[in-house]
Amino acid sequence: MIAQLTGRVETLEDGRCVIDVAGVGYLVHASSRTLAALPQPPAMAKLLVETHVREDAIQLFGFFETAERDWFRLLTTVQGVGPRLALSILSALSPRDLIGAIAGRDQASLTRAAGVGARLAARLLTELKDKVGAMPSSSGINIPAPSSVRPLGPAEDALSALVNLGYRRPEAQAVVVRVVDRLGDGAVLDAIIRDSLRELAGRTGA
Repeated sequence: MIAQLTGRVETLEDGRCVIDVAGVGYLVHASSRTLAALPQPPAMAKLLVETHVREDAIQLFGFFETAERDWFRLLTTVQGVGPRLALSILSALSPRDLIGAIAGRDQASLTRAAGVGARLAARLLTELKDKVGAMPSSSGINIPAPSSVRPLGPAEDALSALVNLGYRRPEAQAVVVRVVDRLGDGAVLDAIIRDSLRELAGRTGA
């Protein structure tokens, strides 16, 4: 089983990336949070990996931090939560958010994740309530907050505009989060796009 990959980031796409290790490209599925934390190609990176073997496929799921991997393992023990849905939950809520939501019986927060309805959210609260105390909140790595995964209002519009201009969503998403954090919650669309384009242009040397 593959437990970790260290290599060159070849591509970043929605929901997955390719890591080149000694000339072999590994397709790794990951949360938006992990993808936003990875460096841009062709930089080197390390990912923790969970290997899932099925009759028809071997799938790799990657994590930038230990806490997210541990939560992935726990989430997939819940009936109705497969690996892809677990990543969807981890894209919407950080480990710290999950601890708060489950400890506080906050069903609405769990339904923020794509694919999680009221019934499944209730099941998550019931099955994980006695396990949440032993779960890690974070490794201390600065990974974008939930707003970076599912931005609203001007941030969402700015992200869509950047993607339409040809930028990769994970890259644009991480930049938009930083710009909004810097400008504040009252940032207007034009300012977010302008500052994001300036930062993206600086990365490419334009």
